Amino acid sequence: MNALARSAPTLPTDVYFFATCLVDQFAPEAGFDAIRLLEREGIRVHFPPDQTCCGQPAYTSGYLDEARAVARRQLDLFPEPWPIVVPSGSCAGMMRHHYVELFAEDPPLLAKAAALAERVHELTNFLVDVVGFQHQDQGAACTVVLHTSCHARREMGSHLSSRALLDGLAQVTVATQARPEECCGFGGTFALRHPTISGAMVEDKLKALVDTGASQVVSADCGCLMNILGHAAHGDLQAGKAEPSMPGEHIASFLWRRTAGARS
Repeated sequence: MNALARSAPTLPTDVYFFATCLVDQFAPEAGFDAIRLLEREGIRVHFPPDQTCCGQPAYTSGYLDEARAVARRQLDLFPEPWPIVVPSGSCAGMMRHHYVELFAEDPPLLAKAAALAERVHELTNFLVDVVGFQHQDQGAACTVVLHTSCHARREMGSHLSSRALLDGLAQVTVATQARPEECCGFGGTFALRHPTISGAMVEDKLKALVDTGASQVVSADCGCLMNILGHAAHGDLQAGKAEPSMPGEHIASFLWRRTAGARS
């Protein structure tokens, strides 16, 4: 079991799904595929329509009042005592670890934040530690490289659960990149505030991924994917390449495609 996961004695019949801003706005198919994976296990997935941002962009930029206002809107959206599954280690880490910090001086809201935090699960953690995900690999043999966001790795341990899921696919070989723990340079607003540094970091990351010889990158965080794949696409455009030098997708879509054959 992942050392950072909480015990779950039985498979729940119901879960909430917190989609995250990036999945909602830029990668909705990853969200749908995550829901399909859960529903295939016989779990009813509930999507509170009023959910918004977890508050992390404001929090990591030092705007604590603004982050608190955003986070507070999420506290009453999950009234039933069901797990809250999040397809991003970064957002899950914010809700799991930092909501209690935001509301530390407000006892009533702190109690709500602490109760919510205990129910937050990053998607791959949940699939490994709670679901016990095991499905036959229906895809052709391939080699992929895994990238895990900094928050996902350090706060949720989901580099371990993501790797376990990929290792469970018989026809998938997982290549090892140089310095897998290094940041891709996205860092939310970091990429906007420090574009030169961020650009150098993603260039190094892309080279490390390409050098593995993998056919694609897989990640459980859409922020990293957006940064890496966007940088790769820009380079391909500049070089006049018709085919992407580094394709990639969210691990939920990769797992669904490999184990269900629903989409080519």
